[in-house]
Amino acid sequence: MINRDALNTLSKRLHEAPAAVLLGPRQVGKTTLALELAENWEQGAVYLDLERPADRLRLDDADGFLRAQGNKLVILDEIHRMPGLFEVLRGIIDQRRRDGQRFGQFLLLGSASLDLMQQSSETLAGRVAYVDIGPVHTLEWPAQDLDALWLRGGFPDSLLAADDAASLRWRDDFVRSYLQRDVPLFAPRLPAETIGRLWTMLAHQQGALLQQSRLASGLGVSSPTVDRYIDLLVDLQLVHRLRPWSGNIGKRLVKAPKLYVRDSGLVHALLGLESMHALVGHPVCGPSYEGFCISNVLAAAGPGCAAYSYRTHAGAEIDLLLEKAGKPWMAIEIKRSSAPALSKGFDIACADVQVAQRYVVYPGTERFPLRYGAEAIGLTALMQLLRKT
Repeated sequence: MINRDALNTLSKRLHEAPAAVLLGPRQVGKTTLALELAENWEQGAVYLDLERPADRLRLDDADGFLRAQGNKLVILDEIHRMPGLFEVLRGIIDQRRRDGQRFGQFLLLGSASLDLMQQSSETLAGRVAYVDIGPVHTLEWPAQDLDALWLRGGFPDSLLAADDAASLRWRDDFVRSYLQRDVPLFAPRLPAETIGRLWTMLAHQQGALLQQSRLASGLGVSSPTVDRYIDLLVDLQLVHRLRPWSGNIGKRLVKAPKLYVRDSGLVHALLGLESMHALVGHPVCGPSYEGFCISNVLAAAGPGCAAYSYRTHAGAEIDLLLEKAGKPWMAIEIKRSSAPALSKGFDIACADVQVAQRYVVYPGTERFPLRYGAEAIGLTALMQLLRKT
């Protein structure tokens, strides 16, 4: 059993709003988290999986069934299966508000973030809170076993598998399931096989700048089509698009985003890397570690921080730039080396955006100063620091 940080966040939001939407990729632990919350919910809870025909039948008279649950928390899993429920939920929430019942009525679970957020925000505006749950991160996993988290990724069934081979088999099945089931479900007109090829190409180019024309040529499609495919992978929370910082500083900035397959274990599965031995001998090792660190830092930074890449045409670069209240706040460089060294380009980039807090994430645990006003810090320590600020 892995204790997930999102549990406390979700409970808090449900005590502040009539409904909450729990967003995350399939198999990341949304249902487990919801059921754990339900066990301790003060007024009791009812769980419905809308992929089960029997549960959908219970909602033939959705308004009547949901109203009959009284003060119970109603959990609706795979809500995208019945989009017409949003109108019903709005009517019930508004009626209960007039009766003085304002919080903790509905918990909605889904795997396609953009589609679900659009439906819920259009119909339940002002009535719903949003909580994200991603793969398991380093603050939820023993610090002495971070290599396993990096290799296997943060999907619980992969992470907790009996051995590395079983973990890889789970991830292979996960990839196949997404392509055979979820892509046709959420984007029936898009070819699942081609999207699978794109997913593998992105794993090979982990953390690279987006070059639509190059990807389009490799897939035999147009650049706008590549954009649509990437949008789907981002929406399914399988790929992270790290946008470039775009402040007006009088420098020629690279305007292309960086793309990361969101879970390091999926990177390794797409490339057939079963063990640490195979990983450290592969060219993707460094980019994979960078993506792993970025995903974890973003999980710790929370919604109050905006994240960007930064790169000028002259070569000045910051791997990850965090912004708070609209201003650059922290520059983070990532080095998979026990003796990390910084280039002058990092110092120039930090001066460009006028950021004082400068950190270099490396695989060690000690903190020590580096040149250009930066400090070397372990990933777990940086995440703990971010949680405190």
